Amino acid sequence: MNAYTRRLQVQGAAGAIEVLRDDPAQPNGGTAFIAHPHPLFGGTMENKVVQTLARAFVQEGWHAVRFNFRGVGASAGEHDEGRGEADDMTGLVQALAPEGPIALAGFSFGAYVAARVIESLWAAREVRKIVLVGTAASRFAVPALPAEAHARALVVHGEEDDTVPLQAVLDWARPQTLPLTLVPGVGHFFHGQLPLLKNLVARHLRS
Repeated sequence: MNAYTRRLQVQGAAGAIEVLRDDPAQPNGGTAFIAHPHPLFGGTMENKVVQTLARAFVQEGWHAVRFNFRGVGASAGEHDEGRGEADDMTGLVQALAPEGPIALAGFSFGAYVAARVIESLWAAREVRKIVLVGTAASRFAVPALPAEAHARALVVHGEEDDTVPLQAVLDWARPQTLPLTLVPGVGHFFHGQLPLLKNLVARHLRS
């Protein structure tokens, strides 16, 4: 954690949600909410990709909110296959950023959850930036992004992802004509290429 990280507990529908909020030294963006990988396979808000996303947002002046899904760490409840997790993410947006611009981001299962939240919040909130990494399109019915969201979205995938095959993400993106940023020679967890991922996200936030 950095000097500006605070640990919080926010009440959700299934009980307490464990939250880490990273605050920039000079805020000039909004608040980003970042969802972590599948909790039944070891995913937590401390995941290195999730931390990398948070660092990119903070670097560019955003508050970054990470949180543990139901049943992970100090978060109450049980895994709910994305339904309750999306409800909790939506509740955190309402509790921690009731107004102003927001960004929604996620990695793997978290990208699926974030896409569900984008679908439900798009008409009501200013979703200024979207970042989806390793989107779990082979395992879940990931909602399409609103057409108006495409210019605000960065979708990143590793060429050698053996957890979520590239073809599955292409099949999800193609009907939407949604651009995809492909990182050659990289697997699902971006081992050895986290600085590159951070730079891609930071560049997107500055655009």
